[in-house]
Amino acid sequence: MTTGVVLDLFGGALWLVVIIVATIVLPGLIVGLIVSIFQAATQINEQTLSFLPRLIVTLLAVMAFGPWIVTKLMEQFSYLFMNIPRLIG
Repeated sequence: MTTGVVLDLFGGALWLVVIIVATIVLPGLIVGLIVSIFQAATQINEQTLSFLPRLIVTLLAVMAFGPWIVTKLMEQFSYLFMNIPRLIG
């Protein structure tokens, strides 16, 4: 296994992690920004108002993108396991 192959595998795995995390975190980030703008405009400083919508949207994102995430992870592991002989030697 050469250094280039290891770096390609590591880069692909890292990119997959970034994409998976972005699909879960970005909706919560957007909702948090909207709630913060609402709180600044109305001067309401309630902690649960900022936490609860982000939590709900993050859970909905996990439920919505969960099958896609599992499929992508299974594809990555399947690629690795099927190509072990080619990757090693």
